[in-house]
Amino acid sequence: MTETHDLEVIGDAELVEELSMLTTQTARMRSRMVDIIAELDRRRSLATSSHAGNSW
Repeated sequence: MTETHDLEVIGDAELVEELSMLTTQTARMRSRMVDIIAELDRRRSLATSSHAGNSW
């Protein structure tokens, strides 16, 4: 991780560019997390429904 004193020597344009890149990465990570959670929920639902059908 970048130390705060390292940021002092970086120009405004570079800081804005890095912030934009990090924001994009964060959005992608959040989207991927949502996809993974949805898939896990789908699998859990399938497992629960298949077990429920066999419980009699």
